[in-house]
Amino acid sequence: QVQLVESGGGLAQAGGSLRLSCAASGSTFSATNMGWFRQAPGNQREWVATILSGSTTSYADFVKGRFTISRDNAKNTVYLQMNSLKPEDTAVYYCKILNGRYIGTWGQGTLVTVSS
Repeated sequence: QVQLVESGGGLAQAGGSLRLSCAASGSTFSATNMGWFRQAPGNQREWVATILSGSTTSYADFVKGRFTISRDNAKNTVYLQMNSLKPEDTAVYYCKILNGRYIGTWGQGTLVTVSS
């Protein structure tokens, strides 16, 4: 069984930055494609960014140029650097495994609140 633990959420002002982390247990992290998703109150969960095992990245249009996804395989951790935050970025952010044996595994989420 693999577990994902997100951290780094909190309160930020508009225009500010936060860095989220998602730490994974297990020894196959380097072969795992990972994604970040978010869910704002009253909204459906939406995709934010993906990083493949080879470190290829992709982003939702609404975060392009502001957010950066990265990974450190030595630490079994994927990151989401969030810059130029907007109030509409307020949401619970989740990481998810996108391939392999544990496909579909979610973390518990970390709350990001951006004040105007």
